[in-house]
Amino acid sequence: MKFRLLFILFIFHFSLITSTAQVGDHRSEFAVGVNGGYVMSRIGFLPEVPQDMHPGMTGGVTIRYTSEKYFKSICAIVAEVNYAQMGWKERILTRQDEPVINQETGLPEEYSRNLDYIQIPIFARLGWGRERRGLQAYFQAGPQLGYCIKESTEANFDLHNPNTYSRISLVSSSLENASNMYFMPVEKKFDYGIAAGLGVEFSHPKVGHFLLEGRYYYGLGNIYGSTKRDYFSISNYGTIYVKMSYLIDISKSNNSKIK
Repeated sequence: MKFRLLFILFIFHFSLITSTAQVGDHRSEFAVGVNGGYVMSRIGFLPEVPQDMHPGMTGGVTIRYTSEKYFKSICAIVAEVNYAQMGWKERILTRQDEPVINQETGLPEEYSRNLDYIQIPIFARLGWGRERRGLQAYFQAGPQLGYCIKESTEANFDLHNPNTYSRISLVSSSLENASNMYFMPVEKKFDYGIAAGLGVEFSHPKVGHFLLEGRYYYGLGNIYGSTKRDYFSISNYGTIYVKMSYLIDISKSNNSKIK
């Protein structure tokens, strides 16, 4: 079912571009550049694990091909290849919804799993506004693929002897030896899902294109097995990106209508 949804999204991607090619105001503009920003991710676990957003950074390269202006909508395909710091950060709480305090340090206990990914999103993009000089608002959506290349753990308590009595995330689990979640490596390194974003772009013919975007990614795959014998039945990503990009034009259309 998840793969079917991803396939439908791919079909929508290219049918949007090809349909406008027959009736729109033609363009053939190619731009490349770099992007970078901030990532806030979490994992949707079932059984539930209380979490705060896991902070990280992302950066990579961007390629954009603009093909048409259909009525007032500027149609383009955008692809990126990015490095992203993902993962989850447990909110370690008691039954009274208070932080668990480490008896040795006197500090709230903390645990986070850091997962580094190479990600490739491919977007169908619609923009409204100026293309070469001025502001343009845009919306883009499409599939995203990723692969986990590295993982590490950060904790300020003994992972081999957690306070299972106080921790609501361990107490509430009916699974035997629930603390094993701290030692479970990622089983499914390949990740896939759907991303969508809203942004604004400022363009100048002598300088290039500056973009600011907010984006959300919903993972359709799990990072762990999800059968009845597995620890988690669900373990998919929900991620927020705040990104800036800079693009320069490689080729432009000879079209006097483009402003």
